[in-house]
Amino acid sequence: MNMANVAFIGLGNMGGPMAANLVKAGHSVTVFDLSEVACKTLAEAGATVAASASEAAREVDYVISMLPAGKHVAGLYLGADGLLAQLDGHTTVLDCSTIDAATARQVGEAASAAGIGFMDTPVSGGVAAAAAGTLAFMCGGGADTFEKAKVILADMGKNIFHAGPAGAGQVAKGCNNMLLAIHMIGTCEALEMGARNGLDPKVLSEIMLASSGRNWSLEVYNPYPGVMEQAPASNDYRPGFMVDLMVKDLGLALEIAEQSEFENPMGQLARKLYAEHQFAGNGARDFSSILQKLQA
Repeated sequence: MNMANVAFIGLGNMGGPMAANLVKAGHSVTVFDLSEVACKTLAEAGATVAASASEAAREVDYVISMLPAGKHVAGLYLGADGLLAQLDGHTTVLDCSTIDAATARQVGEAASAAGIGFMDTPVSGGVAAAAAGTLAFMCGGGADTFEKAKVILADMGKNIFHAGPAGAGQVAKGCNNMLLAIHMIGTCEALEMGARNGLDPKVLSEIMLASSGRNWSLEVYNPYPGVMEQAPASNDYRPGFMVDLMVKDLGLALEIAEQSEFENPMGQLARKLYAEHQFAGNGARDFSSILQKLQA
């Protein structure tokens, strides 16, 4: 695509490498984050550092945000001092944060009322995919905005889906990560049960990969140490997708279920097990370390 002027707000473990990929793709990127270290890293990569989010968002084609929670997203965009009050229809707003669907809908409605194209565009793939530019984006918003969004998102990811109207991206992310937690726990249970009955976890993995139990946790992210050299399980469950983040995402999934009056017993049990694992001091470890809770 042609070079775009992009403001990127939020340079954490995911946002930092995502913004760096936009710089590599040739865009003019202005960044803002409360962390001076994060800003310095992006400056060294070729981005311009702004003194505030408002300054970063002046006269840009896209504002992209990657923030921790719904309250931060609402604080950035809504109200008299929010970015939506300072932008116009020239700018497309993409929020890549994983937040509650209600806040995403609220920001989307406010943007629509102001004539600004907005999409919630949460991601899947983790830090490694963010660095490699291979993330999956699940987008919620209008069709016209999606056409603009996918042009810039393609420089940070490889699978870009239009899930539906504002908030739909967050719902899709909640469904995906709930299922991820469930099949990770199930994979750990199956491997541990096999190991306790004398099976080699590597051989059992091969058997299940060729059978109907095949799933992503088993194939790409094996939770048993020594089975898959590149998996976090073979490096003391570091780095990876932290248990803290899985607990957060499962909480968001349960909110979605409650709002739609849907009983999801497997999702509820997954959240209970991960919350207990987090409480035991494993919050910063990869979520596949749930195996060790089952082994205890």
